[in-house]
Amino acid sequence: MSKITVVVCDHIHQTGLDLLASDAQIEMINASDEPKDKLIEEIIPKADIAITRSSTDVDDKFLQYAHNVKAVVRAGVGVDNVDIDGCSKKGIVVMNVPTANTIAAVELTMTHMLSCVRKFPYAHNNLKIDRVWRRQDWYGTELKDKKLGIIGFGNIGSRVGIRSKAFEMDVLVYDPYVDAGKAMNLDMGYTQNFEDILACDIITIHTPKNSETIGMIGKEEIAKMKDGVILINCARGGLYDEEALVEGLKSGKIAMGGIDVFNKEPATDHPLLDLDNVTLTPHLGANTKESQKNIALQAAQQAIDAAKGISYPNALNLPIKENELPEYVKPFLELIQKMGHLSAQVTKSAIKSIKVTAKGDIGEYIESMGTYATVGVLRESIGDQINYVNAEFVAKDRDIEMTKEVVANTSGFNNKIKIKLTTQSGTITLAGTVFDENVQRIIEIDEYDMDVEPKGNMIFFRNTDTPGVIGDVGHLLASHKLNISDFRLGRDKKGQALAVVRVDGTIGKDVIDALAKLDACISVSYANL
Repeated sequence: MSKITVVVCDHIHQTGLDLLASDAQIEMINASDEPKDKLIEEIIPKADIAITRSSTDVDDKFLQYAHNVKAVVRAGVGVDNVDIDGCSKKGIVVMNVPTANTIAAVELTMTHMLSCVRKFPYAHNNLKIDRVWRRQDWYGTELKDKKLGIIGFGNIGSRVGIRSKAFEMDVLVYDPYVDAGKAMNLDMGYTQNFEDILACDIITIHTPKNSETIGMIGKEEIAKMKDGVILINCARGGLYDEEALVEGLKSGKIAMGGIDVFNKEPATDHPLLDLDNVTLTPHLGANTKESQKNIALQAAQQAIDAAKGISYPNALNLPIKENELPEYVKPFLELIQKMGHLSAQVTKSAIKSIKVTAKGDIGEYIESMGTYATVGVLRESIGDQINYVNAEFVAKDRDIEMTKEVVANTSGFNNKIKIKLTTQSGTITLAGTVFDENVQRIIEIDEYDMDVEPKGNMIFFRNTDTPGVIGDVGHLLASHKLNISDFRLGRDKKGQALAVVRVDGTIGKDVIDALAKLDACISVSYANL
């Protein structure tokens, strides 16, 4: 039997290499030290499976030479350097290793927290580098009885909370996408009011990086915090507005900051480096020997399983070649995922159930649509840890009811798909179809007939159907320097209307708050696709 070739494109821990080398069915090529041109043009054509890290881009050129590649394993969480759509078109499965560095990230967060309250790095440097013995300069505070606010309560945030409880801290959790019981069962508080988090002594953030979370701690939020607050970010760069963070540290409003990640990296010329009340590390969240070993072992095992066709753990796409599907199917799969993602952003609440309905020939692919819809819904709260393989398992683990049904087509469209999302705060229903030339459209939102292109920055404005509302909304957005690129309106028979407004530029909380104050407003929310 011929061997299956696994090419290791970038450096991984030796244990991963040993695991690959020990399998009699695998021929491993360690090309981590090869020039990239040689790797791509001479070695990748031999590969059945490729293992990469951040040093190798899986781009057009890579895919041009990936004649036999069946799967790419990204040894780590981030897949920014992988063209997932391009891989999908060639039937290449993309996998990542999302949880191997969990404990490393948790412990680094605790390290920054302790360093901030005791000013450890500065006391260390004062003695070791300056050779000064001045104990009186280094009075710190204790974690005991301090109130810790945790933003994001997934694998990392929840473990930070557990360790903080061991320090006898009072822990308060904010995560609208998890049930309150998850925190309360761990003897922690839970809030849906973000203002409660801003009143904490120490705040740490552990969310995915998306349109909702970028800059979620900014100048306005910092102003509402108590004087002497401590802020920690070992999650993603940009979750804190860095200009506001620097300003708060300079003024003393923020007593200390513990930062491991930056908006742009490497950050060797960042204004934070000039401050004396911040502990900084160069994105070390995964930098432990155990973490690197775990990443290598998991990546190697995933490569072996994929090579043998056993399974595709943590797959971020599906092993379906476009030419093996009817031409009309893939746009519907993309659309149902977008509608799922959109519905989760609009509701911003813990998910109770997901129902997917199909009418027409597309109903033959209802199982795949259920998977795509679930990925779209959960990606908003879970980020990189959700994928097409584990989506429905994760939903079941979170007690989310999943329903898929095919019904008779009386819609007037050749094919029609619908998702109904039920959360703690209510329900939302979106329906859509795909017209000729793969034109995707959302055609219903709740009871409103619409014609919405699912892309861009969108505001959902529900209002009483009275004169002047469109003008009021347009004037307000203009005052915030937001240009309207599309405005769609639906009306019902109950005297209400729903506007979907797509704008150029970022939709901030100030815009949503201002729209909510308009007399005609019933509700307002926003989403980004």
